[in-house]
Amino acid sequence: METARTSGAPRAAGNALHAPVLVDTCIELLAPAFQVPAPVLIDCTLGMGGHTEAFLERFENLTVIGIDRDPAAITLAGERLARFGKRFRPVQTTYDDVAAAAGNRPVDGILMDLGVSSLQLDETERGFSYSHDAPLDMRMNAQVGRTAADILAEESVGELTRILREYGEEKFAHRIATTVVQRRASAPLLRTGELVDIVRSAIPAPARRTGGNPAKRTFQALRIAVNDELGTLERALPAALAALRVGGRIVVEAYQSLEDRLVKRAFAAGATSRAPKGLPVELEEHKPWLELLTRGAIRASEEEITRNSRSASVRLRAAEKIRPGGQL
Repeated sequence: METARTSGAPRAAGNALHAPVLVDTCIELLAPAFQVPAPVLIDCTLGMGGHTEAFLERFENLTVIGIDRDPAAITLAGERLARFGKRFRPVQTTYDDVAAAAGNRPVDGILMDLGVSSLQLDETERGFSYSHDAPLDMRMNAQVGRTAADILAEESVGELTRILREYGEEKFAHRIATTVVQRRASAPLLRTGELVDIVRSAIPAPARRTGGNPAKRTFQALRIAVNDELGTLERALPAALAALRVGGRIVVEAYQSLEDRLVKRAFAAGATSRAPKGLPVELEEHKPWLELLTRGAIRASEEEITRNSRSASVRLRAAEKIRPGGQL
């Protein structure tokens, strides 16, 4: 996720107004993997290209393959990074297709900066933000798939409750889902402002007084459902780890607990011996094939949070591939 210093800025100035989160930490953690001729990094979540730009500037012999499902991101990042010529290669796809994007060849580094990008948040008409009235869309690729309005119109109370509870950790999920179904019986829900009003009416007044905007969890849940974010991440993690060469490194920045839990679990599985209990000798195939490079998750400093408010929730984890592996 690239964080905006100024919201609502014109797209033409967007590149100058976006800064990548924990970029120095990402560079420090991935740098040892680039001590080879012609190293290759896959930026699985290209966004506005801020991380990629920093890496291309720092490592003169590095090539970066940038993945993003959003055609607008591919276009804008391409303009930002045009000066690097063939050292930058954009690929429009979802990042669970990381192996194909790499040409099915081992790579030296992988970066995943998860969540919605500033490009998507700042373009209010895409419907990601609960702070501005806009169409209920929320698609990261606005050319394919169901919109948030489609989900709200088509799913049952039970399924809407599951989405809100599982993806948004919303404790008033059933009340919100019931209210949605009641309201849509008289008119379709098409605008983000309508959804914000529904959430406010469904949540008890005492619960609305703390924790920020009460619609935050509902919008997160719908965005995850619209874009299959957790499913994509579940597929992408083993694919990315398998794509790393031995000695390669991966850094993942997550911005909510559901994503971070998947990353933590995937890394722990690779960093833990699979030897059965009581086995006197650990066989080679049972040995860990990942080494964790962070103790727990790294968080943004207060200074960075002051500069970039969207870095407040980041949790960064990193690992190195120390022997062949990748089947989690």
